[in-house]
Amino acid sequence: MKILFAPSEAKRIGGENVQMRFCFAIDRDEILQKYDALTKSWDEATLAKLYGTKERYDIDIFASPTLKAVRRYTGVAYEYLDYDALHFTAQEFIDEHLVIFSNLFGPLCAGDLIPFYKLKQGSHVGDIKPEKYYHKRCKNLLDDQEILDLRAGYYEKFYKPHFCIKMKFLKNGKVVSHWAKAYRGMVLRQIAENQIASFKELRDFAFEGLELVEIQSKKNEEIWVMEAKN
Repeated sequence: MKILFAPSEAKRIGGENVQMRFCFAIDRDEILQKYDALTKSWDEATLAKLYGTKERYDIDIFASPTLKAVRRYTGVAYEYLDYDALHFTAQEFIDEHLVIFSNLFGPLCAGDLIPFYKLKQGSHVGDIKPEKYYHKRCKNLLDDQEILDLRAGYYEKFYKPHFCIKMKFLKNGKVVSHWAKAYRGMVLRQIAENQIASFKELRDFAFEGLELVEIQSKKNEEIWVMEAKN
């Protein structure tokens, strides 16, 4: 089973002087070259639109130190996953089963090595729309795998599995938005700690802090409605 995840706007800086490394042999050259040219243009209006902020960054993706993708991202979902605090067997599980969909790098295995970058969700890279760019390159990417899709909606545009399980989170009977990120991190952490590697194991597992209250079956997916217990 592969678990699909979104990246985060918040990222850890630094890393080691090792070249980028990707597990999926997907053509990223055009979008990376264009991004690199834009970041070196120092045009304030262009960079503010690209980054989603007026803050300045000194970015050189081809010469910057790299980190594991799962450690590069530091947003809410990744805080609740807390990868660095996991036992090494759970970390190995994450490295093998987690696929993160980056708007710059496309599909990443958790252990892929990537540099620090800044790209606002939904922004174009010059004339390139990342979701369309990678959608063309991700067809049939994981079609031989069972898929648990924990991505935010925007990143579903990058790749659509033939069939997947998704989760919707409720609190006091109401759908949550921001806190859905925390619940995704909690779910991923428990899956890794318990080495849940198939749909069968997932269906037999009771998540701590969450209760499965409904399964909505559709043609190409099941949506599990999860109620937070506290």
